[in-house]
Parts: sequence; C-alpha cells; structure tokens
Amino acid sequence: MTDKVLHEVKHNLKAKYKESDLFRVYQSIDLANLSPTDPQMKENMPAMMTLRKSLYSTQWRLFIEQIANLPKGTLTDQVDCAINCHDKGCHLLCHDDVIGTRKISYILYLTDPLPDWKDEDGGRLELYESIKGDNGDCDDDCDDIGNDNSNSNNIGNGNGNGTHDNDDSIATTKRSHVRVPGVFPVKTVLPKFNSMAYFAVEPGVSFHSVQEVFCDRPRLSIQGWYHAKEMPKEMEQASLSQLKTNSVGEHDFEGDFTPILLSAASTSKSRSEKEVDDICVNADVNADADTDTDMELTQEDKDFLSQYISKTYLRPESIQEICSRFEEDSSVQLRHFFNLEWEKKVTKLLKDEDEACNIGKDTPSLDYTIGVTKEWIPVGPAHKQRFLEYVGPAKKDGDTCGSVLKHLKEQIMQSPEFARLLKSYTSLGMPLGHRGRVRRFRPGLDYTIAHYGILTRSAVLDATMCFVSGKGDQSIGNDDDNEDDMVWQSDDKGGFECYIAADDEEEEEPEADDEYNEEDDTKLLSVSACTNTLSLVYRDPGTMRFVKYLGIGAPSSRWDLSLEYEVEDDDEEVEENDESERKDGSDASEDNIDVGF
Repeated sequence: MTDKVLHEVKHNLKAKYKESDLFRVYQSIDLANLSPTDPQMKENMPAMMTLRKSLYSTQWRLFIEQIANLPKGTLTDQVDCAINCHDKGCHLLCHDDVIGTRKISYILYLTDPLPDWKDEDGGRLELYESIKGDNGDCDDDCDDIGNDNSNSNNIGNGNGNGTHDNDDSIATTKRSHVRVPGVFPVKTVLPKFNSMAYFAVEPGVSFHSVQEVFCDRPRLSIQGWYHAKEMPKEMEQASLSQLKTNSVGEHDFEGDFTPILLSAASTSKSRSEKEVDDICVNADVNADADTDTDMELTQEDKDFLSQYISKTYLRPESIQEICSRFEEDSSVQLRHFFNLEWEKKVTKLLKDEDEACNIGKDTPSLDYTIGVTKEWIPVGPAHKQRFLEYVGPAKKDGDTCGSVLKHLKEQIMQSPEFARLLKSYTSLGMPLGHRGRVRRFRPGLDYTIAHYGILTRSAVLDATMCFVSGKGDQSIGNDDDNEDDMVWQSDDKGGFECYIAADDEEEEEPEADDEYNEEDDTKLLSVSACTNTLSLVYRDPGTMRFVKYLGIGAPSSRWDLSLEYEVEDDDEEVEENDESERKDGSDASEDNIDVGF
C-alpha cells in the first residue's frame, strides 16, 4: 500500500513552498479537502484515498487509543493531515503541536526505502525534554534534561503489533510553572520508510522538531493529527501561546540596561579591562552627566575610536551621510566597520574555530554540543532560540574569537565614545544604557524565533556587529564577486536578521494550518549576514526580530555582537519642548527626528 502511495505522491501531488522563522517546507493541500468522489482523485491517487480512509477509520482510531493508553472513544473522526516534503535545507524548529483539539500527532514516513536513510542524511524527528522555565523560560542547558527519574509521556514508532518503543519518549514532571523545552533534543528518530512515529499532544510537553535535511533526497511524510472532543487543559502552556505572550518583566533574555558613563574621559590609548569594568558597573554616574560636552562627539573621541573603527566612518561627511540615511530609513548597514587590523584578526580566529569544529559548507555536525565549552554556553529554550553565548574573559590579544569579540564589545560598543558616535549617526539623542551578548550561530544548529517576549516597552536602537566568512563586499554579479559573500547575500542558507511587526490585536484561537502559516508576519526589514558589518536599526515597541536558522550550507558560523541601546523617549522630548514653548514662546526643538517602522 505505502509503495503505491509513494508513487502517487511523487507523480501527482503538488506542494507549495513555505518559509518563516520557524520552518522551511513544501506542503500539499489539507488532505481532508480531497473528495473521494472526485474523478481525478479516483484516477490519480486511489491508494492515497484508501490510506486516508483507513487512517481515520473507527478500527484504526481504536488501535491508536489502545497503544496511546487513551480511554475508548477519546478520538473523533475528524480528518486532519497533509503531505510534507522536506527537501535539502528544509527544517521545522521546536514546537509542541498544540492547536485546537489535537490529541495525537503522527508522522507516516514515505521516504524512499533504498538506500536506507542514515543519520548523515539529516531529517530526524527530534524530541525534547520538558523542563520548568525560569520566569517563563530557561536560559541555559538546564540540569534536569535527561532525568531518568521523571515520568514519561510515550512517543512511539508504530510497528503493527500494538506496542511502542519506550526509548522514544518525552519526559515530563508535574507543572507548577511554564514548561519549556531544553536546549538540545534528548531523542531522535530516523524517517524510515513505512514507519509511523506518534505522540500525545500536550501543552508545554510534546516539544519536537524536524532536523534540517542534509541530503539531496526528499523527506516525504504524511503529517496528521487525531482530535479529541475538547481542547486540552493548560492551553497557556502551549508553545504558540508562549510565543504570543509578553509577561510582565519577561524581556527574558537581555535583562536590564547598564547605564553608559557619559562623562568618562577619552584617551588616545586603549583602556585596561579593569577600567572598562569600572565604567560598565557604575550605574549612578549618569545623574549629573547632562552637559552638552558629554553629549557631543569630540576629536578626542575620534582619536580613541580610530584605534578600532575605520577612519572612513569618523569623517564629518560620512557621519552626515549616515545620519541622513538613518533618518530616512530608520536603519543603516556599515560595511568594513572595524579597521583592517581588527578585521583580519577576527576573520582568522573565526575561520580557525570553524575548521576545528568541522562545520559549515555542507558539512553537517551530528553533535548538538559542538563548540560548547565553559566559555561558550548554549542558550535556550529551543522553542524561542538556540545559539552559543560567550561568557569567558575579554582579551585584546586573545587567541580565541570569543575573547577578542568580547574585548570589542566592552572596549568600544559599551564605551561613552561609541555612544556619542551613535548619537551622531542617528539623531536619536544620547544612548542612556546598553545590554547585549557575544553570540555564535553554528551551521545546522542555531537560530532565534520571533516572539512577544522580545517586545520592548519603549523604542531601542539595535546595534549588531556581524562577522562571517567572506570579504564583506557587496556582490554585484561579476566574476570577481567573493563566493561566500554571494551565499550570504542570497539569504538562502539563513543567518540573516529579520524584523517583523507584531499583531496589534488579540489573536483568535489558532487554526489548524497556523503551524505552517507564513502570512501571519509582516516583514519590515531583512539584513543579510555580512562580515565586519555594523547594522543599526531603530526598533519600536511593536517590532520583533529573529535570526533565521543557519543551514549547513552556510560558509561559516555567524558570530556577532548583539547590543540594544536605550534611547531617549521621543514623546518625553516633545512634551518637554511643548512645555518650553509655552513658557518662553519659542519654537519647539526639532533635534530629535521621529524615525521608526
């Protein structure tokens, strides 16, 4: 039967390409909409129609209830399934499948039986531990991942004899807090032909994903659900609900802003790491740092910054051009931002570390922990993000990419001199504070997802300093274009940062196709990964952002310094100016330009 279905699917069924921050897939129409009386269906897909009827028959539903330990009559006759084709590069990131009345999720694999599907081909079903979140999330690889003492919610590979494999399980414990997935999968299942994987759909528990397909063979499957009569309890635990919830104080990953010491004296030499630390931790000095001298970019500032930043970006005419472009577009990207000395240093280190890990350029890593050390820690939870964060020391002359990037972050991007440069670039007013990370996105493993926890209470200035392989030049279609630059600019392998608008109104209950709904998001800006490039984006409270999953075909890891700057509130400025106008009859100041998406 499945041999005939595979033949029919290959030759008759059309699939639509879909892509968002969560997935890349080719999907057929909902098979529930196919009519068995349709003459074309009868002629072209008789085996498929017979299989669909069997899967949702009373006898088969009773069998599913039995092996899933459900009371008889739990599952309804609602038909809900589609055919998915995950071609090379396709993937589906971590989620729990909870929509409406779904009760059991199943995947019937239709991958070609010969040759056998191997780990090196990718496309594995990945299962995650459900763990207790910290204020709604878990920020690291939590200790209870893989805890053998926790209860199990069985996930089976159907083998036709009414039993299931207890090794394929998602462990869970009683929930008193929001439940989230761990950073890495704890079990994986290969998509072997004519096998069925299934699991109970439960909010905050049934976390799973589809690994990127590494090979040139399509990963074909029938993905479907059996429904219950009522929705499950604790729907607020569902991954979709979590993504669309912005809890009080949940700006969950970056924490509070560190005030910028505006009155710090510039020097013509680099500060020591201790001096940088003293500036970063002093949270009370800004109270008196309100003079024009502290706000304006000086020649002394430029002399200090020129030790790191290309002098092109410190010239008055360049600053004016950048400011004009930022005022018009609310964003600007500055290529070759750091000078050649620092560009060469970082480029060599990132190349050496990627080669040591043997990842990128279509070389998949089957080790989820590749690159993880005491200094590079994994960040989750997986339904919102996965990447490595550098937490080791900053070193100007360091021999690791992380130590040098952290030096650039602390020495330059957190400095008052850089803050004054940002003010000159953007006309947003003086940045008041900063927060951010040194990150590494590994090919075939890492990403971030757009979610409401990213939304801020007031506008911020995003400053993202990206390093990848390549020369960092704009590709224009000539033979001289750098191959890696062209790959990054195409965005086909991911790694780009995308800004999208959050919905203004409350969402209704998600529909069955929302899981692969690419039309929910309104894209505002997309920034391709480009080495030694600073991206400045003014992000208002209604805007989310994500770094698209980085595929194994990417030429390198994406390394970046991701910072947010707290900027002066335009509304407060307007109120102050209106008040000043009422007092002295003068015109309101127009120094602050209202920019944003």
